[in-house]
Amino acid sequence: MAYDAVVLVSFGGPERPEDVMPFLQNVTRGRGVPPERLAEVAEHYQHFGGVSPINQQSRDLLAAIRADFAAHGLDLPVYWGNRNWHPMLADTVTQMRDDGVTRALAFVTSAFGGYSSCRQYQDDIAAARAAVGPDAPLIDKLRQFWDHPGFVEPHADAVRSALAQLAPATRAGTRLVFTAHSVPTSMAANAGPHGGRYEAQLHEVARLVHAAAAPDLPWDLVWQSRSGPPQVPWLEPDVNDHLAALAAAGDTTAVVVSPIGFVSDHLEVVWDLDTEARQTAKQHGLDFVRAGTPGIDPRFVAMVRELVLERIEPDGITRRRRLGELPMWDTCPTVCCVPTRRPS
Repeated sequence: MAYDAVVLVSFGGPERPEDVMPFLQNVTRGRGVPPERLAEVAEHYQHFGGVSPINQQSRDLLAAIRADFAAHGLDLPVYWGNRNWHPMLADTVTQMRDDGVTRALAFVTSAFGGYSSCRQYQDDIAAARAAVGPDAPLIDKLRQFWDHPGFVEPHADAVRSALAQLAPATRAGTRLVFTAHSVPTSMAANAGPHGGRYEAQLHEVARLVHAAAAPDLPWDLVWQSRSGPPQVPWLEPDVNDHLAALAAAGDTTAVVVSPIGFVSDHLEVVWDLDTEARQTAKQHGLDFVRAGTPGIDPRFVAMVRELVLERIEPDGITRRRRLGELPMWDTCPTVCCVPTRRPS
């Protein structure tokens, strides 16, 4: 199948203080998030001057992908559009149409399955195309990449680097704590042929990173960044509760926290982990080091090219690189990962 462009699709984030609340309203529209929770999250952004790191990280990734494509003779233009803030995806699709693009591949900065990490991006792509009209380019999402070496290996190296920051004498009391964004339990149990994969995929990535980086250490998968109303069950335990429990148990003296659910150090990493979780660890007497994310690691950037080649070369799928053992698929049906009820 012929493609004539690639579009990087990201979450988006505010880049000045006055953008923060409109951005958060875009993110949470229709989800019933209490106003006081929005105000609380808005305050997190203000600690960083009202600027989220994610848009600059997307610009850096965009530049790295373009350079990698050029270096390897992949002659496809690469665009960038966001779900929740400028450049908005519909505006990008308009530009693609005006540039004569007819069919594109979308690389989404979320590695996993599930509603918010996959299906919602596909819905947003469809909405952007609908907003542009019948002459909008067709856009096919690239496959999930949670167990691709270009994603797993940078996370494993980051864990090794984080462990090297701890005194060797502390290793016997060190534990790896892998984190990902929590979601409502109803969303984690999505319906459809590929539903319910979010937790399983994250457990698989945690297993792979642990085996590559520190197989002698104990590890846990926990959750962060909950944003919904308190009466709605979300995946638990929260990272802060977990750190407190580890300290209370008495056999852990240091933690390396690895945000395997994320591709870059955006606000939910630098606030929820570097600020809140670090403070929790300090309060409970735990040494704390946070491992990095792939960002623009050359292996991660090369992975994007590999995913594109899987789809455009006749034998691409036979050269697919994977480390995990769970099922994988190239495309998702429209009934996949639709929540049993709308997320709250």
